[in-house]
Amino acid sequence: MNANVPYLKQITLDEARVTEAGRKRFPFSMPILRDLSLRFESPVTFFVGENGSGKSTLLEAIAIRSGFPMEGGSKYEVGAGHGLGEESELAAAMRAGFATKPRDGFFFRGELQAHFAALLEERREDPGFISDPYKHYGGRSLLERSHGEAFLAVIQNRFDRGLFLLDEPESALSPQRQLTLLSTMYGLVKKGGAQFIVSTHSPILLTYPGAQIISFDDGALAPISLEETSHYQVTLGILEQPENYWAYLKGGE
Repeated sequence: MNANVPYLKQITLDEARVTEAGRKRFPFSMPILRDLSLRFESPVTFFVGENGSGKSTLLEAIAIRSGFPMEGGSKYEVGAGHGLGEESELAAAMRAGFATKPRDGFFFRGELQAHFAALLEERREDPGFISDPYKHYGGRSLLERSHGEAFLAVIQNRFDRGLFLLDEPESALSPQRQLTLLSTMYGLVKKGGAQFIVSTHSPILLTYPGAQIISFDDGALAPISLEETSHYQVTLGILEQPENYWAYLKGGE
């Protein structure tokens, strides 16, 4: 079944850790958390669904259960305090089944990249930090690059073996740079020892061969093909017949 998945094999919700009152409020009120049980069948898994369907919330909980900071980054940033000061109730109530715990990896949160870049700047100024904080990020400050350039610097210089969790990486990348990301992911998976779980709206990323795609729509987690996703259908439709979509968007003008 999922013998080729190197690290995270399964996640489930421990119902005993959720109070009756807790079930009525976020995050446990989300439909996707009813009978949560998800097996990872491929070293590359995509979470797809509309905004608010719970993709990022679940990815965040997975990150915490995997030993990464809620704020984003690697295990070396746990406790660094470079972003959120909250806790995840979902992570506390979730069980994660690992083939083996990843020794390395990264949790990428696009909206907190600036905080992470600032953390590296603080390390550069800290006399007690004896290493080069930019060593694994392309050799220079992430603040000196565009959002997309900084993202790719992390991917191409920091990623190797490990568990990598990416929350909507396309927000930082042009279509061409999304292809660069796909190529990098493919090379790491082929080499062995890399697993990716990616929340995305990008039909480009969803073309990854052999990837597992999990839909968060319709109130349940369900496997889906690329062609069945609304992301693929809408993108293909508007590119092939823009006049039909614009007739609707203009409201019958």
